[in-house]
Order: sequence, then structure tokens, then C-alpha cells
Amino acid sequence: MTLEILKYPNPILARKAAPVPAVTPEIRELAAGMAEAMYANQGVGLAAPQVGASLRLIVIDLSGPDKREALMTLVNPVITAASGEQEDEEGCLSVRSYRTVVKRAATVTVTAQDLDGNPFAIEADELLAVCLQHEIDHLEGVLFIDRISRLKRAMYDKRVKRWALTPKPDQTNS
Repeated sequence: MTLEILKYPNPILARKAAPVPAVTPEIRELAAGMAEAMYANQGVGLAAPQVGASLRLIVIDLSGPDKREALMTLVNPVITAASGEQEDEEGCLSVRSYRTVVKRAATVTVTAQDLDGNPFAIEADELLAVCLQHEIDHLEGVLFIDRISRLKRAMYDKRVKRWALTPKPDQTNS
């Protein structure tokens, strides 16, 4: 069964996630489920809060759902260094039907643990740097739409409210 991805404005997405105290079989199972949900939804990254688990755990695979060649799982990731600046268009599996340009650091160094509990560090630039920052933001309760102008955010929030008022197909009297 594929895990359900929560959608904005679900309040879990705005909460700071708790550290993973230890890598257990349940954490490994959660990570595997997150990877499957990411692939099933054509994503390149997913954070545990996006599937309702308020834990500091992310999965990333820039090779895409068809190849599945470069799955990275980061437990308790922390950005320890960031430099430069880049702008890139972002979207999010939890923020439906919206993409926009976001400013991020051009390069980052991230420390984390793998699924065996071993610490490691990764230096990243380009798309991997963007993806790491985006997913780690989720662990802080920050969505990419929190990083855009107030006007763009207000316009998106208005669209979300309209969707909430639109009856679902199974709620109509037809």
C-alpha cells in the first residue's frame, strides 16, 4: 500500500519534525514506504511529515521513478554549510498545481545518518542542493510557498480556498 501524501494546508506540514531517536525496523519500513510514495507520485524527494510522520527523515532520488538508481535516505539531516545563491523553479507533492521560482543556496553541506545509523556528510550543488534544502525545509515546517512573495502566496491561498469549496465528484447529487 502506498502512503498518502498530505496536502497543504494540513497542519502537520507546518510543524517542526522530531529527531529520529534510533534507526529501527519501523523507520526503515517508513523510509521504504516514503520512497514508493515518491516514485508513485513522480517526485524526486519526500519528507516524513508529508506522509503524516513528524520525524526528521527524507528520501531523494534524482534519477526519477522509472530508473530508481540513486535513492538516498537521510535520517536527521542538518545543513551544516551553505554558500552562493541560485534560483530554480520548484514544485511540491504537498502543494498541488503550483510551481514557482525559489531562491536557495547554490551549494550545501548536509550531515545525516544512513539507515544503518552511520553518520555521513554530502556536499551538493545544482538540483541536489535545491532538493536537499526543500526536503529539509519540510522538517522545519516550511513549505516552498513560505519562501515566495506575499502577493504570490495570497494568490495561491485564494486558489486553495476555492478548491476547498468545490464539491468533489462523489459529493454531487447527479
